[in-house]
Amino acid sequence: MESAAEIFPEARWQRCIVHFYRNVFSLVPNGKVRAVADMLKAIHAQEDLEAAKSKSQDVARKLEAMRLRKAADLVKKSLGETLSYYDFPPEHRRRIRTNNPLERIMREVRRRTRVVGAFPDGNSALMLVAARLRHIAGTQWGTRPTNGTTNGDEAPGRRSCLTKAETPPIKCAKDS
Repeated sequence: MESAAEIFPEARWQRCIVHFYRNVFSLVPNGKVRAVADMLKAIHAQEDLEAAKSKSQDVARKLEAMRLRKAADLVKKSLGETLSYYDFPPEHRRRIRTNNPLERIMREVRRRTRVVGAFPDGNSALMLVAARLRHIAGTQWGTRPTNGTTNGDEAPGRRSCLTKAETPPIKCAKDS
């Protein structure tokens, strides 16, 4: 099997920031994880790529001052892999800076295919997966913001993430 880089040589690589944070945290004592997390989040909260790079240099210096040289080295060496999403429009960034939505889709597809067990042929497996992906793309799950809040870009006619208090009561045919 060919690698993705061979097939898509122009594709940009975006490392999941959540997984990057976990890699950094593995090099930090438990008592300092909260402070380091706040520093890393500040990098990815910047408005543009240049500001994020500048902030990352500041964070690396602070990590070295905290005697966390391995964590600082990792930030210096690998942070660039987590900043590729800045090349895209701001409205797309929050969806592509982490691969958690993709992992969620893969988990859902895996769950559905395990229920079936053995497929009679490849087309039936492909049809099940395609149907699931169409469902995801056409429902609230495909349009909901990744942070669980609403921002007005939900699919028309669909309810966003409502709390129990906001959910309107359901009327039965008998109640009319």
